[in-house]
Amino acid sequence: MPKRVSIVVFRECDPSIIYGVFDTLLAAGRFLKDSAAEPLFEPRIVAAEPGALELITGVSIVPQDTIDDIVGTDIVFVPNVIVFTPEELDALDRRLIAWVAKMHRDGALICSACGGSLVLASAGLLSGRETTTHWSHVPVFRHEFPDVRLHEDRILVQTGDGQDIISCGGASSWQDLALLLIARYGGGEEAIRISRLFLYQWHRDGQLPYASMAVNVVHGDAAVLRCQSWLAENYERPDVLAEAARISCLPKRTFDRRFKAATGCSPLAYVQALRIEEAKQMLETGSALVDEVGREVGYEDASSFSRLFRRLTGISPGGYRRRFRIPDFARPSPQDA
Repeated sequence: MPKRVSIVVFRECDPSIIYGVFDTLLAAGRFLKDSAAEPLFEPRIVAAEPGALELITGVSIVPQDTIDDIVGTDIVFVPNVIVFTPEELDALDRRLIAWVAKMHRDGALICSACGGSLVLASAGLLSGRETTTHWSHVPVFRHEFPDVRLHEDRILVQTGDGQDIISCGGASSWQDLALLLIARYGGGEEAIRISRLFLYQWHRDGQLPYASMAVNVVHGDAAVLRCQSWLAENYERPDVLAEAARISCLPKRTFDRRFKAATGCSPLAYVQALRIEEAKQMLETGSALVDEVGREVGYEDASSFSRLFRRLTGISPGGYRRRFRIPDFARPSPQDA
């Protein structure tokens, strides 16, 4: 029998992952020359109530089932929820969250994509466990669920008893999770066939190359906020840390402690992240040599810059440029200017 997959839809979802997961799992075991082939999954779109649901993007979706219709399911798939503040997190439909928790108690495999791991954490399924999420959700996740071990650099995290909870990271990493489910229930050959059919690729380098610095500015510490504003304009200076501490009007040890409490990282790590973010922008859009980019953001030693860049992004500066620089065929031609 095909595995029953309930794709849970919140108002805060965006439609791309909902339909992408639906179509991919629907295709597993189907569209084969062998007419005797059996489908692997039976995906269904599930909401709290019947009728059209307008999503946060303005697109409406009509669920096939409500949570009251479903006595049991094999797999629950929670797509992305667009949530960036504690208030937005609190606004999620508690009926759906409670239903996800119930399905887990009843033995369903629970999956989440992107910000969907916030739903799993809200349901109490991740306490003391590991997970991942889209890098943009990291600040609210760490603030609201400090007991969850968050690996924002990873594409897939499996946890729970018998690895019955699977989360994937940002955006298109739902493809990795869909392929994992297909491999688990249909074998590696079917996962490869589907990846070829849809032109999917495994994100083997993790999320770090795609992440941008998520700056926490909702902490309310005025002295730290003042320093963050100054650092954004002066990160390349050689005396940046000493000057930031002076601007805070706090003793150095107090400044370090309050800065980490407010932002989640030390002043040094914060400055390093700012510098690497600027370097990424320069590599994406400019043609300066890697050594020149390093000097521009504050590193005279090219090898130190390259080591730090690789540590924070998981890829070398040259590799980053090759991956993310706009290809020539996509650049505007002179006559378009």
